[in-house]
Amino acid sequence: MAGKVVAVAGASGPAGRAVLRRLAAGGATVIGADIDAQRLESALDATRVAVRGAKVSGQVIDLLDPQEVHDWADHLESEHGHVDGVFHLVGGWRGSKTFFDTRLDDWDFLHDTVVRTLQHTSLAFQPALVRSQAGRYAIVSASSAHKPTAGGAAYAAAKAATEAWTLSMADSFKKETTSPDGEPTAAATILVIKALLSPEMRAEKPEAKFTGYTETADLAEHLAALWDRPAAELNGQHLWLTAR
Repeated sequence: MAGKVVAVAGASGPAGRAVLRRLAAGGATVIGADIDAQRLESALDATRVAVRGAKVSGQVIDLLDPQEVHDWADHLESEHGHVDGVFHLVGGWRGSKTFFDTRLDDWDFLHDTVVRTLQHTSLAFQPALVRSQAGRYAIVSASSAHKPTAGGAAYAAAKAATEAWTLSMADSFKKETTSPDGEPTAAATILVIKALLSPEMRAEKPEAKFTGYTETADLAEHLAALWDRPAAELNGQHLWLTAR
């Protein structure tokens, strides 16, 4: 990870905190983004405490504002000379007991929070990742996108949309980034989970089994390991961290 410059969107959430810590421990320069300044600073402080000498900073960004996101991407590449990774960890869940009870305002919320924010980060950072020698873009999807439940229509549809969008980005990398042997140098990858398990959740319910859940630390390890494999092996792939 040394020398890599990585942006983390949604840095103040449980997954974001784990990823900040793991990337910083690996020697990367990490820039976290979040809309909540207080939560973001708390996540950055926790990273600095956990990793001595961590090269970590933050930016308060409204990911629903495309100009803010584009300006952020341009600033990072200008300041550091390159951007090697973008991890989009912005999520949210809405659901209902039955299909008939589905509320379309849940879809509106998920469209903005889950889909629109991803569209903005992917479009803003794609050129920089193309220019990087080892660009990586990754999202976290859900197994429910592949097997929706009756009450989870809005959530499953939103996650399915993010997967399709990310696969389109992967196709752009295949066409626009090539090494001397003709293989892509950048990759867009989808990590698929059932649900995330944070240390706080484990502490609240120490006896619970959380079957099929992915611990945030394990997610962070998988994201950090994306640079251990060639882009051609990762681009457009689903990495399942739970049972299919």
